[in-house]
Amino acid sequence: MIDLLPGYRIGQAHNAHVKTGVTVILPDAPATASVDVRGGGPGTREISSLQDGGLIEQVHAIVLSGGSVYGLAAADAVTAWLGAQRIGYAPGPAPIPVSPIVPSAILFDNANGGDKSWGTDPPYRALAVKACDAAAQSSAEGAVGAGHGATAGLYPGGLGIATEVYDGISVQAVIAANPVGSPFLPGTDCPHAWIYERGGEFGDKSPPADYAWSQPTDSKLVFLKGAGQSTVIGAIMTDAKLSQKRLKRLAIMAQDGVVMAVQPSHTPLDGDTIFALSIGEKVCSRPVDHAELGASAARAVARALTRSVLKGGADTR
Repeated sequence: MIDLLPGYRIGQAHNAHVKTGVTVILPDAPATASVDVRGGGPGTREISSLQDGGLIEQVHAIVLSGGSVYGLAAADAVTAWLGAQRIGYAPGPAPIPVSPIVPSAILFDNANGGDKSWGTDPPYRALAVKACDAAAQSSAEGAVGAGHGATAGLYPGGLGIATEVYDGISVQAVIAANPVGSPFLPGTDCPHAWIYERGGEFGDKSPPADYAWSQPTDSKLVFLKGAGQSTVIGAIMTDAKLSQKRLKRLAIMAQDGVVMAVQPSHTPLDGDTIFALSIGEKVCSRPVDHAELGASAARAVARALTRSVLKGGADTR
């Protein structure tokens, strides 16, 4: 189990028969937030509300889900779950309902062999409520939550969590990995992100001494020549006190972690979306410190993505 940063909880739920799942990130207090989208095929909800100049700067939850467009319904259930507790943006006193702000992103796991014959009742609302009820300060990794039915290239995907610390400020990545590209150097079992490994978390792999790059044969592009969709979705959380504008830059820099861990990245078939959240009070005011924190966020994403794949089963191939 991996502990989340103080002030954040995470809930996971999955359906093994359908081969899909939902992850819900719940800050203990409304979190200042932003988002960056890099993939060419994203599926999202409520991200326009996080753009500069709008009314909304804080969110009450982030939802990551499988199921492609059907998975967007998970955020409906989280919204209702929060609203029933009067957690949300309050336009007025009761009985006026509050408006929980619940941005979400989905990944495409609808072709993974699970039973998707759900008719008019996809499982995502029920899974989202289950995830909210199970929210805790720690989480397992691998085939859990939104990563349960994911694939990374031709390997099992999953959900991973990793933390980096810069000058006493923590930044933590929660990543559901379902990319088109492969997480491994072509022809090896060495992750692209091997150089960022901490404490043997990737199995202490390194490229062969005589390694030379070759054309990958283990990305989904090998067979995915028509329409399709994959993605890396997730969130960066920090205990630094950052404005929405600075969180936007943090999310942009965090996306570099996808490139550090997967090749190719940000393709027309991916929907890579990274949220950035802050509920902390630690000071990170100098641009140079903000730059270092962004670099740390990228490393956290690269490690979390790689951990998600290895914990999901690719380390047993």
